[in-house]
Amino acid sequence: VQLQACGGGLVQPGGSLRLSCAASGSIFAINIMGWYRQAPGQQRELVARITTGGSTNYEDSVKGRFTISRDNAKNTVYLQMANLKPEDTAVYYCNANVIGRNWANVYWGQGTLVTVSS
Repeated sequence: VQLQACGGGLVQPGGSLRLSCAASGSIFAINIMGWYRQAPGQQRELVARITTGGSTNYEDSVKGRFTISRDNAKNTVYLQMANLKPEDTAVYYCNANVIGRNWANVYWGQGTLVTVSS
């Protein structure tokens, strides 16, 4: 199983970006999918996550600015980020709880850098 994330880049404060992350491989189902981020010198933190049924939760600082969504048919999770702030600068990682025929495991994407700067 592989998770391929893309969509990061350089954006000015107040701007928007959309991250996407597609899972591929021997996947029977995917339970929770999420986005985490890690700023320089900081621990990795949860940004947002979404269940198969669409229930979501967000880290407090991104509520009202970020929206997580998923396409279950494509095994893909998205993170729409708006009104970006310099403190959102970090490497963003996608995460998925993948279920196989007789196993379950957590997988991480390779990370995509988001830089918010003028």
